[in-house]
Amino acid sequence: MHLVQLLQILFLMLLANGAPVIAKRLFGRRYVYPVDANMRFSDGRRLFGSSKTIRGVICALFVTAVAAPLVGLSVWLGLVIAAGAMAGDLLSSFTKRRLGLPASSRAIPIDQVPESLIPLLACYAVLDLTVLDVIVGVLVFLIGGLLLSRLLFWLHVRDRPY
Repeated sequence: MHLVQLLQILFLMLLANGAPVIAKRLFGRRYVYPVDANMRFSDGRRLFGSSKTIRGVICALFVTAVAAPLVGLSVWLGLVIAAGAMAGDLLSSFTKRRLGLPASSRAIPIDQVPESLIPLLACYAVLDLTVLDVIVGVLVFLIGGLLLSRLLFWLHVRDRPY
């Protein structure tokens, strides 16, 4: 197992997923533009929902790219990890809207698996990860994300525990 690389990726995925939450606290309602431009799918529901914003995606990309060299990875790989995490987050939201779940609702493992699997697969060849690395990474992200979310809720950073 590539423990150091896995920890680097997990840390950057945490930053990518946390940046939009922190941005919401810092900026409030300023600079909020929905990723889906309020468009609706054929089922009449929003594509992603109101909580997925361009501000959040930009903050995730920026923070993760800046942090990547600090943990020994390239800016480019930081951008890849952030883009993968945001793509996974949007896929999760799209899936939850199709299932009729409201924005920001809890849906384990729909919320965590794409957000971790896509960036891990994006790094798979570049960092010479194994299938076991990817499985462990997804499981650690799932469990760690649930625990961290409760801590952030308790600290009044998140609106809801997940």
